[in-house]
Amino acid sequence: MPARRPADLAARTWPDDIFSALKSAGVTLIATVPDGGLEDILARCRADKEMRVVTLTTEEEGIGVLAGAWLGGTRGALLMQSSGVGNCPNALAMAATCRFPCLMIVSMRGEKGEFNPWQVPMARAIPAVFRALNVAVHRIDRPETAGRAAAAAAKAAFGKNPATAVVISQRTIGIKSFGK
Repeated sequence: MPARRPADLAARTWPDDIFSALKSAGVTLIATVPDGGLEDILARCRADKEMRVVTLTTEEEGIGVLAGAWLGGTRGALLMQSSGVGNCPNALAMAATCRFPCLMIVSMRGEKGEFNPWQVPMARAIPAVFRALNVAVHRIDRPETAGRAAAAAAKAAFGKNPATAVVISQRTIGIKSFGK
């Protein structure tokens, strides 16, 4: 008789997998400009008594929060939407120069099916921006790869490649719709 999967594992989703990867990596601080695409992960973080979620006014503040957390002995991650990456290059230069862990979880907008044309330019620019700033990228295009990608990114960020991003495709998150 084949082994049965517990009901809680059968119902796991990509946000569960990313949250589990953050927990396994010892992340206890989440800096974020809230985003609907990441809300399921953020809700899990807020509900966890061992995690602290800090809401930012702009995404680049998160780089400084992560630097301070690391200096204080805490592992953190910055969760933001792709348009927020455009606010971060100067601060990311600090992460590259000082070589402190900078783990980012980025929900993409502006990819195929996007209804808001303002989201498209930054979506196109992100690969070049991250490449120029020496940010290692782990892209999630299928929900079943989320846990592995997030775990690999956390290992890299807290290991040999401090500036690391998990980029969650719009295909994985779903297309936002503000209509009926």
